[in-house]
Amino acid sequence: MSDPLSDGAITAALGRHLTQAVQRQAAAAGNLANLDTPGYRTKEVRFLDALDDHLAAAGVATTDARHLGAQASPSGVRSEVAETAGLAARRDGNNVQIDRELLDLTRATGEFTRAQTVLAAKFRLVRYAINEGR
Repeated sequence: MSDPLSDGAITAALGRHLTQAVQRQAAAAGNLANLDTPGYRTKEVRFLDALDDHLAAAGVATTDARHLGAQASPSGVRSEVAETAGLAARRDGNNVQIDRELLDLTRATGEFTRAQTVLAAKFRLVRYAINEGR
């Protein structure tokens, strides 16, 4: 049985967190880039791990990874890009809200920075151990 708090598990979790933050940043940046594009609809990244946990708890299982339309990145983060529902559209059909996107971008940047700081501290500890405290 593997230790859920092993160095490898922690590093992998931090890697997934970094990947998710980058995907959120890219979605917000794309929305901001299309702020004045007529008919553009706001996109968001949805991560499916929480959905999988909920479905498993309810006894629902998929027989094929493509059933929920998930895309797995090289780091194992499963996500989908979907149109954001419930946003009011302007006269030109665009529904991007600059304040909402800037807030999402700022949150994603903060998440990335926190994960990066923890990962850097972990690597400093490894370097310290290798150099035996020198």
